[in-house]
Amino acid sequence: QVQLVESGGGLVQAGGSLRLSCAASGRTFSNYAMGWFRQAPGKEREFVAAISRSGLSTTYADSVKGRFTISRDNAKNTVYLQMNNLKPEDTALYFCAAVEAAWGTRISQYEYDYWGQGTQVTVSS
Repeated sequence: QVQLVESGGGLVQAGGSLRLSCAASGRTFSNYAMGWFRQAPGKEREFVAAISRSGLSTTYADSVKGRFTISRDNAKNTVYLQMNNLKPEDTALYFCAAVEAAWGTRISQYEYDYWGQGTQVTVSS
């Protein structure tokens, strides 16, 4: 089992940047592939980005490709989401998720076993 805590959300103007962090408990962080998802009020939860256990493979939703970057530091038990050129449509509650995986990335929310509480990102126009 792993516990996840997101941080770094806030209010920014369109075109601005934020870096989200997801801190994981335990000593086996490197056993888990990680992902970021987001959910806006009245909308379905959607995939944002994912990263493999080693950090060598990443996957992005088309809506954020070229603007967001997912990374991880296994020594710090932390995964990051660097968000640049933010748009009002990026406004959502952002969740960090973890799944034990041998290799590769996972893009379906149903493949993830552990979730953080979320951090709010609000982008004003």
